[in-house]
Amino acid sequence: MNSTVTTKTTRGDRFLAGVERVGNKLPEPFALFTILFLITAVVSTAMAWAHVVVQVPGKDEPVAIQGLFTGEGIAWFTTTLGENYIGFPPLVTVATILLAIGIAEKSGFLAAAIRFTIGSAPRWMLPYTVGFVGVVGSIMADSAFVVIPPLAALAFRAAGRHPVAGLLGGFAAAGAGYSTNIFPTSLDALFAGITNAVIPTVPALAEHATEVNPLSNYYFNVVSAIVLSLVAGWVIDRVLEPRIARAGVSTEEVNPETTQLMTDTRAIRIVGDEQTVAESQEPDVEAALTPQERRALVWAGATFVLIGVVLTVFALLPNSPWRNEAGHFLPKSPLLSSIVFIIFVFFSVSGYVYGRVAGTVRGFKDVPVMMGAALRDMISFLVLAFVLGQFIALFNWSGIGSWIAVTGATGLENAGVTGFPVIIGFILLCSLLNLFIISGSSMWTLMAAVFVPMFGILGFEPAFIQAAFRVGDSATQVMTPLNPYMVVLLTMLRKYEPAAGLGTLMARMLPFVVPFWVVWVVILVVFYVLNLPLGPGVGIMIGA
Repeated sequence: MNSTVTTKTTRGDRFLAGVERVGNKLPEPFALFTILFLITAVVSTAMAWAHVVVQVPGKDEPVAIQGLFTGEGIAWFTTTLGENYIGFPPLVTVATILLAIGIAEKSGFLAAAIRFTIGSAPRWMLPYTVGFVGVVGSIMADSAFVVIPPLAALAFRAAGRHPVAGLLGGFAAAGAGYSTNIFPTSLDALFAGITNAVIPTVPALAEHATEVNPLSNYYFNVVSAIVLSLVAGWVIDRVLEPRIARAGVSTEEVNPETTQLMTDTRAIRIVGDEQTVAESQEPDVEAALTPQERRALVWAGATFVLIGVVLTVFALLPNSPWRNEAGHFLPKSPLLSSIVFIIFVFFSVSGYVYGRVAGTVRGFKDVPVMMGAALRDMISFLVLAFVLGQFIALFNWSGIGSWIAVTGATGLENAGVTGFPVIIGFILLCSLLNLFIISGSSMWTLMAAVFVPMFGILGFEPAFIQAAFRVGDSATQVMTPLNPYMVVLLTMLRKYEPAAGLGTLMARMLPFVVPFWVVWVVILVVFYVLNLPLGPGVGIMIGA
């Protein structure tokens, strides 16, 4: 599109332009953590030469900081390079879960379920359906940002509502609620692995805190997903759509140059939660399912339910091997350690059944092909995991993580800043950093290394800090120009509103950011005040 539109620059536009300039100066995640690794190496060496020690809770003797650029440090690094990478905890769970979700996605099962949900909603419920689908759409990883908005636009148009409200609402719900879901996802496994990797920096924390697994935030996630879906629906229905109508945005396509984007999407994608550039041709976007797809969805849904019944019966057997030695499931048991297996079975088998009935899977020989495609989608994460693993390993081995945790916790206690107010400050910091660091795994790796041990010393369970991070990690990402999918959304929006720019998009997203952030914090407050479990066997405070 070559048309030139002159608009008055507002204060908001200048602010967003400033955010974009600052963010563009940040290195890519791989370079960023390489730099952080080198900084940690230099600082640890300087502290080792200065004979800095720290009294870590749970240890009788003070722990001396170890430097990388010492004889001992060089020997450690050169002998553990591969171990630091392969031993990076998220690799074990994320890769396995993505293999299963890859089958469900590549067979068309997940997309069909979303299309059915949106397309079957009555007119008055459509905004809330789009809100729900957007929030739980993170199970498709970053494909949700490309698939859900155009489907929502088509559904809104078919129902006689403004398609732009569906387009923007679907994107906002998918982005602002990205860190939560009613289903366990690969993101839960990713966060849990990173959290567990830093817990051993404080022996007392490792001894008394509850180990984090993909279900450690499940109760919190379910409540958050349901409530945020309602919030998203309300904002779409009562705020976004009326504002779009008052602005006179066309309900018909006025820019045919972007029409092909809706069926042939070639855009920047975030594969495996990291920024990469790739070309992806999405299937034709049609809200209605074909009879064959409907039949396949029924079979896949029935399979999903049957698997749930079988696994439940197996777990409830009196002598089930999934029970612990006391015959229970909490606080630890083989059942909780089998979460990755359970997720794998649910999505791989249901996805395969859907594909066979729908005709998208010809036979079992297609399974490794779909798994291979899923692994190709996460190549960027596998590469990034190399430097993330080295950073976490050095942070833990050097003792800097323990030193920051103990020093920070002591400082907060001396200043009288403890309890929930310090968590609010942490969430605000996450929300601010989220404007510049879009990658959730990168930011949690950075934040967890410091704040999980620090807040653990103050008595907070690591899973609770992880839940607080989820609140700050998602809401603001739909209004930062550093989110590469904003460019994709802007191109879709210009199909109806050719003069729209990033400032227009940010202004339309803002009504979602504030209520999502506030409501999500309130949910966390309720869990904290009532001391509700965040997931099976996981509370708010250590030992409570």
